[in-house]
Amino acid sequence: MNFGFKDKTYVISGVANKKSVAYFSAKILSDEGAKLILTVQSEEHKEKVKKLFPESQILILDVENAAAILEFGKKIEELGVKIHGFLHSIAFANYSEGIKPFHETKLEDYLQATNISSFSLVSLSNALKTSFDNNASIVTISISDTRATSYGYMGPIKATLDATVAYLAKSLSLDSRVRCNAVCAGPLKTSASAGIPGYINNYLFAEKLTLRRENLKTLEVANTIAFLLSELSSGINATGIKVDAGMSCNHFDNDVVSIVANNL
Repeated sequence: MNFGFKDKTYVISGVANKKSVAYFSAKILSDEGAKLILTVQSEEHKEKVKKLFPESQILILDVENAAAILEFGKKIEELGVKIHGFLHSIAFANYSEGIKPFHETKLEDYLQATNISSFSLVSLSNALKTSFDNNASIVTISISDTRATSYGYMGPIKATLDATVAYLAKSLSLDSRVRCNAVCAGPLKTSASAGIPGYINNYLFAEKLTLRRENLKTLEVANTIAFLLSELSSGINATGIKVDAGMSCNHFDNDVVSIVANNL
């Protein structure tokens, strides 16, 4: 399918390696002829991403630094190009002490994770606002169920991100047609998820709950992102699209229930 990306420019955050959602998404856009501006965290990170997308412009950006975000917006303006879409694929949680009960969450950890994983969607969109094409599309990455997650305090933060999508979409609609949506993905096999304590067990369990008995592929999430970044999805705004191979409707799968019941 032709998404209509040829010769259009997109800002992509979060390309880490060939397993990341952002990488798969950027690859689709690049293969369709899009021009990419990628943001990375450090010089070392930049060198790694340059090998993946040697033709793309790569900018170092610390999303915890308000001045750096303003400077980023100015750099994009100076390029004199219209941005047709922005993929926000950034998340962080401090699991250095393992996953604790939610009531034991440290305020500093919660605020840092909220800033990086949720509010950066707002701050980066604001920095890009003057460079957006009037019909630009913003997409962020959430999770399929913010209440059932076992990722510690990231559940409430992703719920904040989901709410932010709608408010950002409404705010941007005051003087543009820029859209903002989320892809709410089920468990994926990525390097980032591998850093979550106990994740592999959750991943294996999730596979049993998908209706096809096969886990979600990162490319499937990226395909949905590409659709939302394209004008093919022009009627979708302020929405979270769940991509989880049917897992969310199958909490009481007969086989899984039987396994648990037979081992009581």
